[in-house]
Amino acid sequence: MIPCYPNFVPISLDIKEELHEKLSMTPDGVSEFTFANLYLFRGHYQYRVSKTSDGVPVISGVQPGHGPFFLTPCAFPGREILKSLFDTHDYWKNIPESVLEPNRENLEQWGVEVTEDRNNFDYLYLRTDLAELAGKKYHKKRNLVNQFLSAYDHQEWPLTTDLIPEALGVLDHWRKDKGSDGDYTAAREALALFRPLGLGGQLYFINGKPAGWCLGESLAGGKMFAIHFEKGIGEYKGIYQYMNQAFAASLPDYYTHINREQDLGDDGLRQAKMTYRPSGFVKKYVGRRVS
Repeated sequence: MIPCYPNFVPISLDIKEELHEKLSMTPDGVSEFTFANLYLFRGHYQYRVSKTSDGVPVISGVQPGHGPFFLTPCAFPGREILKSLFDTHDYWKNIPESVLEPNRENLEQWGVEVTEDRNNFDYLYLRTDLAELAGKKYHKKRNLVNQFLSAYDHQEWPLTTDLIPEALGVLDHWRKDKGSDGDYTAAREALALFRPLGLGGQLYFINGKPAGWCLGESLAGGKMFAIHFEKGIGEYKGIYQYMNQAFAASLPDYYTHINREQDLGDDGLRQAKMTYRPSGFVKKYVGRRVS
């Protein structure tokens, strides 16, 4: 059970149902605000969770190199709790628009400065755009996918427990090629716990051998799907463009948008995400107390 503020507990599977119920219906579709994402990165950010007397979740964390922060994924926690949180944390991270806009004027009066955090904006794409790659703007992407389809004997299967060893093999190959761990630890745990965490994905084979996989989950009340992990063996030219298109095509029609998360200020990643012509962004903001 999640305790009331100011008491916190570490994020664990024991509180999944209580926290997931609140997070799954948030309207913004912030990629970090899912139980699975919080759980998988609980060690990296030292996440702990509390709630207001009204049951509104409040999450505390530590950004390596940037100090302690807090998150309010579902609703504004109230002025007194906000003041208390600023007494023990350096900043308010990933403020969604649904929380910010009704309270923006009050925050200014209370001495809280809010700024856009462009590096953490989530990229939103129309599912049909990624699935169809239609029109001139997707000409290069479409060509890469077609070349891939012509060059390789390919198959795709929904990720199941039986296929986890094959997916782990791809992940280990990816880490070796990359030369660093990146999000390896979180991705490995996501595969191991994909059912308890409510994740779903696809595994892709080339010439009968596992070559890539995608894993994500539903957001924003079932209107959006977030891609949390996408791993492929780079020796297959076009593997990522193929997975991007194939996974979008495999999703049910009720998903109108795909959230492909943020670029974290990486110029190369930003350029790559922009080439897919996002339909918009899930904007996030940072709050700091200045008086």
